[in-house]
Amino acid sequence: MPEANPTKDRAVIIGESLVDLIKYEGTDQVPVGHPGGSPYNVALTLGRLGQSVNLVTALADDDHGLQVLRHLHESGVRLGAGSYALDRTSTALAQIDSSGSASYIFDFSWVLPAEVPIPPTAAFVHAGSISTATEPGAGIVLETLRRARNQALITYDPNVRPTLTPDRDQVRARVEEFAACADLIKVSDEDLAWLYPESSLDEVARAWFELSPAQLVVVTCGGDGPTAWLRSGGKVSSPPQPVNVVDTVGAGDSFMGGLIDALWRRGLTFRAGADRLDHLDEAAVKDLLDEAGAVAAITVSRAGANPPWLAELKR
Repeated sequence: MPEANPTKDRAVIIGESLVDLIKYEGTDQVPVGHPGGSPYNVALTLGRLGQSVNLVTALADDDHGLQVLRHLHESGVRLGAGSYALDRTSTALAQIDSSGSASYIFDFSWVLPAEVPIPPTAAFVHAGSISTATEPGAGIVLETLRRARNQALITYDPNVRPTLTPDRDQVRARVEEFAACADLIKVSDEDLAWLYPESSLDEVARAWFELSPAQLVVVTCGGDGPTAWLRSGGKVSSPPQPVNVVDTVGAGDSFMGGLIDALWRRGLTFRAGADRLDHLDEAAVKDLLDEAGAVAAITVSRAGANPPWLAELKR
């Protein structure tokens, strides 16, 4: 498909796409397939919010791969070159408990081209989750972020998966390598509890400021709402938004997409935008959290990773 507007600013999202096979606890229902994967969900969110997005991923030319591709195109997301690299599209069996929380069993593969192209129109580059922890692709993702720092605002979400990468010390070391590339880090409190079981959220945020150039560390805390730490020393929380939770699949990813979108709408893009993050005060950061939280609230109100379209948001 030809590029409609190759000069338009865009986000480049790097990472896994897979099909979530969703099964609800206590039922005999055959698992229902929904396209997913953390970076995929971030890209989908941005596309539905009207932003231009390229997703660099790894798929196979099979039924699940076609399902993923169709869903991307419907949401305005373009597939990056070299993304058909697998013999079988990855899957995740997402088991949903009575509270709507998901646990995962993965059938996962991850490869990338030797060099991921970053177009000059890339205002943001985002990576995270399994694709930043699993070789042979993770090292290529890391080098891509290092290269992209000359141009783009870099965001990162570790979104750790201990069932796939159980070596805590190894995962922590890799997370810190990626954090060292990022201007904004988003992470869940559950991830931090696994990565740093002896440390408080405050301690981890301050430690990450020491090892990275990040201006913001944002921690999502499920039903308690997100909190952001500012390099300048501030800390701000956003109250949870009232919602009837169907399940939490893709909640953090849609929050991440909403956060990038909120930055984008304020002109905080490219390297110049990254350099201006340190000028944000607590009120401005709270507005970012509120907007991202509104996106996530709609996502959890329906089954699967199904982020909202722009028209669904009250702005």
